[in-house]
Amino acid sequence: MPTNKKPQVTAAAARRGELLTTAAEVFAEHGYNATTVRRIADHAGMLAGSLYYHFDSKESMLEEILRTFLDELWDGYDTVLAAGLGPRETLEALVTESFREIDRHRAAVAIYQKESRQLVAQDRFAFLAESQRRFERAWLSTLERGVAEHAFRADLDVRLTYRFVRDTVWVAASWYRPGGQHSPEEIARQYLSMVLDGIAVRE
Repeated sequence: MPTNKKPQVTAAAARRGELLTTAAEVFAEHGYNATTVRRIADHAGMLAGSLYYHFDSKESMLEEILRTFLDELWDGYDTVLAAGLGPRETLEALVTESFREIDRHRAAVAIYQKESRQLVAQDRFAFLAESQRRFERAWLSTLERGVAEHAFRADLDVRLTYRFVRDTVWVAASWYRPGGQHSPEEIARQYLSMVLDGIAVRE
């Protein structure tokens, strides 16, 4: 006998995704502490009780938003790091992948920047600290390899450079809007032309 269960599951998953997108925008705009389930429900055009059908708490929504963003970020980063590229090419690819993630998950990036220090104190958000450690290792090792292989200047302070690159890339989430005049790849290219001129060995 024919069944329509599969389309129902697909529709439920799509609705869940829409609600998470709405929640991410509300968290990014108002902050974690000021955001209530009712506020998210209001923005989603539904009753707060109906939202509990999909999620048991605002913490569950935020966890899924951040895990989805970081899982996709690390899928991209791991592909870059396993590609066997030179240090300069690796740095270029990591920056480009970062801007692509800002394009895909602008609100999640903004939440991560503003809330992660507070959230890591909660057990359910301990994964944020581990991701930050992995992030730091990936970038520092790339910069250190660049210095060792004479792709980057010998006098480069790699930790200071890492902090500069990290902060200047991810702050783009505060002004970038998907569908704007420039693609993430174009923004990355412009950004890299400024950064690499400062750290690369001059011919």
